[in-house]
Amino acid sequence: MTITDQLIKFAGVTPPKDALTMMRLSLFDWAACGIAGAREPDFADFVAGQLARGQGPATVIGGTSAPATTAALINGTLSHALDYDDTHFAHIGHPSVAVIPAVLALAEEVDAPLEEVIEAATIGVEASILTGIWLGRAHYQVGYHQTATAGAFGAALGSARLLGLEPDEIRNALGLCASMASGLKAQFGTMGKPLNAGLAARTGVEATLWAQSGMTAAHDGLAGPLGFGPTHHGQEEEVKPGKGDWHITSISHKFHACCHGLHAMLEAFGEARFCPDDVASIHIRTHPRWMSVCNIAEPTTGLAAKFSYAQTAAMTLLGHDTGAIASFIDAICVDVDVLAMREKIKISEDERLTETQVEISVKMDNGGLRRFRHDLLEPMSLEQRSEKLKSKGAAVLGDTRADTLWQVAQGDTLRDLTDQLLIS
Repeated sequence: MTITDQLIKFAGVTPPKDALTMMRLSLFDWAACGIAGAREPDFADFVAGQLARGQGPATVIGGTSAPATTAALINGTLSHALDYDDTHFAHIGHPSVAVIPAVLALAEEVDAPLEEVIEAATIGVEASILTGIWLGRAHYQVGYHQTATAGAFGAALGSARLLGLEPDEIRNALGLCASMASGLKAQFGTMGKPLNAGLAARTGVEATLWAQSGMTAAHDGLAGPLGFGPTHHGQEEEVKPGKGDWHITSISHKFHACCHGLHAMLEAFGEARFCPDDVASIHIRTHPRWMSVCNIAEPTTGLAAKFSYAQTAAMTLLGHDTGAIASFIDAICVDVDVLAMREKIKISEDERLTETQVEISVKMDNGGLRRFRHDLLEPMSLEQRSEKLKSKGAAVLGDTRADTLWQVAQGDTLRDLTDQLLIS
């Protein structure tokens, strides 16, 4: 049975309670990131240009409505604009920003209850992660952005679940998606990276609607001969949808407003207790994967700073809040104290470490040596995660707005949620 056959069957399963609970947390996190992203002036012209194409029933974050395809594109882009949304390390991507905008846009067209949205998004996110695992490391390392590629298939399956497509229609949706799924790591550090997420969400909506209308595609456009996997450097790792613990339950939420590859380091420094004025040098060891993702040595913009070990390490050591969106501005890249601290920092790869681990050695001026280590996969209870997400939401949106958004994300009314998205 190919992954296509597995995903078609998987579209009809009932998600377990813990997977649905995690989806609720990710929905809140996604919405908070999207509302904050909609405030970014850099994307105003892009949004205006898309909205000029016409109105529709689907909510666009920030205060208007559009056709489902347009809303999915805009909302996917805006929710990834700050690179503050959730990640899955086995998937090697950001699952929610591709799937939730697609499912949510179609849900408003058919007036689906929020419970069905949560179920469909859970299926879609899990499918995105499974597809990312199936494509494997070679797909990512050669330059594809799995948030966009695997994410498009997850968006399609989640959309198909919401609309109740028949198995043959789902097969065609996945096949059509195979001709459109795209996105490159070359866009990292630019506005093109969040656009990748928006394109994945729109692709999921389009492929599903086209299949529903009767358009056909290759029998197995994902895994078959000359399909997406074989032609896009897929390693075809084994996946087992719905078997054992669902991968969505090990999603990693961001608590720093930068690339997730930097978070283990920032968490390690958060546990450290020393005066930065007494530091002679710092050596940060990380997994080789991150050297080509978030190791910009001399960033010149706030956006590029989000992909720099040396920059974010210097910032956090000097007391800049890396959990605050406002910290990542162009001016921080020319701050004299930050530049001086950056010069003391060395980054190197270490194959002994996993992608979620970091080791740090800090040599003090007095000759002393301090060592720190952190793993992002250290267990965190749902209660702890909830509290950290609430704090993050408050930092991004303010206490009152975050509390209201939390309540509607845990509720059962779709309109209550979309009303919150309309407020900029």
